Amino acid sequence: MENKMEILSSIKIDYSDQLYKMVDLLNRTLKKEGFIFGLALDQEDGNKAIFTIYRA
Repeated sequence: MENKMEILSSIKIDYSDQLYKMVDLLNRTLKKEGFIFGLALDQEDGNKAIFTIYRA
């Protein structure tokens, strides 16, 4: 059985080397509620990051 995650929202924001702390905090706090947060460096612009909210 496949475990699919639904993308609820995604936004491109300015990259900061501290963003991972926010994503880690959100994941540790809200994972049990069924939410997972992702952060990826934008491949087209290294100064931007893509922040995504998923429902597990």
